[in-house]
Formats: sequence, structure tokens, C-alpha cells
Amino acid sequence: GYHADRWKKLLIPYSLPTKAYFDTSGQDPFCMYNYLLDITTWNKSIRRGFIKVKIIDYAGNTVESQMNSEASTFQQYKRVKILTGFHQDIEKIAKISLTFSTKTLIGPRHKLRILQMKLKSLNNPKR
Repeated sequence: GYHADRWKKLLIPYSLPTKAYFDTSGQDPFCMYNYLLDITTWNKSIRRGFIKVKIIDYAGNTVESQMNSEASTFQQYKRVKILTGFHQDIEKIAKISLTFSTKTLIGPRHKLRILQMKLKSLNNPKR
């Protein structure tokens, strides 16, 4: 992330036109740590739903992402990229847990079978 008062000086020289998205949390210190979740699934039928990500470090500290506002569509062997935000940064991740939800109370429960998953820090891309 960039400090809001210095974003133009940092972003504009790299590319034109520049788009900037500022994401803050409702909790003090109001900053968000963003990760890009890249998932490839192998379910034969299409699944539509929401992903919640939980990351845990080696000391057992846990942080959970907010539920995305838009549902994602998962198709067999198709990559889906989801932006996830956390209120706290975890430097050395020991475990990643995903929860798939369709947000429906009625009907059968579906599993989302993951073939491949990558989680990349957008605040610290070298991780």
C-alpha cells in the first residue's frame, strides 16, 4: 500500500493512465493488507459462490478475510482470481484455509474441489 497523501508521486511515473483503489477497514488502524487468491478448480459442474480465506502463522496467530461482495463462478480447469483483504498482515504463513459458501440456506451443499491455489501479497509482492 501507499500512504494516501503520497500516492500520486509513487504511482503516476510507472504507467499512464493510472487507476488507484483505496481500501480501508472500519477498525483501527484502518489499513488493509491485500492478497490475490488465484484458484483453479476441478469440479465437473459449475459452482457459484463466495470464498473466505483464513491464514495462520507458525505462532498460531490467525487472520480471516472479509467475505467478497460479489460471487465468483468456478468452472473446471478455469483460473479465478479473487482480491482478499485482511485487517492484519501475516509475514510467514504456515497454513491457509478456504471456506466456500453459496449463502443459501435451502438446497444441497456443494464442495469446491481445488486443483491449484496461489496466494500472493499485494502489499509485499516479493513474498
